[in-house]
Amino acid sequence: MADRVLNVALDGTPLLGRRTGVGRYTEHLMTALVRRTDVRVSVLAITLRGAGELRSAVPPGVRTRSVRFSARAMQLAWSRWNAPSISVLTRGLDVYHGTNFVLPPIGRLGGVVMIHDIAYLTMPDVVDDASRRLQTLVPDALRRAAVVVTPSRTTADRVREAYPDLAPEIVPTPLGVQPSWLQVEPPTAADRRRLALPDDYFLFVGTREPRKDLPTLVAAYRALRASAGPDVPTLLLVGPPGWGPELVGAPGVQVQDYAPAGDLETIVAGARALVMPSRDEGFGLPALEALAAGTPVVVSDIPALREVTGDRAAAVFPVGDSDALAGALADLLGAGTDPEARAARRAYAAQWTWDRCAERTVHAYRIAAD
Repeated sequence: MADRVLNVALDGTPLLGRRTGVGRYTEHLMTALVRRTDVRVSVLAITLRGAGELRSAVPPGVRTRSVRFSARAMQLAWSRWNAPSISVLTRGLDVYHGTNFVLPPIGRLGGVVMIHDIAYLTMPDVVDDASRRLQTLVPDALRRAAVVVTPSRTTADRVREAYPDLAPEIVPTPLGVQPSWLQVEPPTAADRRRLALPDDYFLFVGTREPRKDLPTLVAAYRALRASAGPDVPTLLLVGPPGWGPELVGAPGVQVQDYAPAGDLETIVAGARALVMPSRDEGFGLPALEALAAGTPVVVSDIPALREVTGDRAAAVFPVGDSDALAGALADLLGAGTDPEARAARRAYAAQWTWDRCAERTVHAYRIAAD
């Protein structure tokens, strides 16, 4: 079995449309798997509107299959009737990998499902309707799966605790950073004009949703301006609008919509610091990517962010403590550029690679195929 080439299909639906966290995970894992010789990768997407995008969303040589059907209606059928089996939709597989919490009926295939976090279970009051549906879909996936993969050891432990009688074998598959993050330079004057960037800014990257706890960040920023004066760096929030209460506008706060990958790298490299004030995370990829860009990072004291940023790579503050966060931001005001610290951050992040993620994921595939 160890030498046999495995035929694996990934759920490619997250590749369609704007790619946020799950889409980027699927993209970078798929690209790393394609470089290997021990797996043959294909991609399946179930979508009414995005089927035409799939072919252009994958590397050359990756087979694709699009099923023009509502993903939500298909999930409902899987939950109610345990049908149709994914083996009816694609042939010749050893393993099917549900990349986004959901694993359909798989017949005799080996099933692997990625559980990115369990906020839908621990914080149901702050997630959207799609995430709340995971309260039903994830237990179904665990019953079908031979292996669960998670982005961190923290999430693996939380899945075991939440589903002690359902979870099969769990394999943490830590995420990585693209090499381009390790080489990106701060924005030039032309970049700043093109991207409408402030001269100096603290940065948040992500969907504006309650779990990210932006109210604490904005409150900390207001306190910083009150104590240090209005000439402090801008607070720049970059990412798609989400759900929950609207943020109250505050002086010095600038909001930008979703930024594509190349622009995002430049934006992060130019920040005085990236801040992740989250109440819950399964991994924390923006923090790792910021370290790869050499940018200082400030994170809330939650297990996944501590795991990803290590003991010394980031400043840490208690969850929801706006005063402590304001103090952490104030500490950065007088800090100049430190080439040694920048190099150390990049060296730390360079250890986290998508090839390692792919290696661990193939290990999970072989368990599932046995």
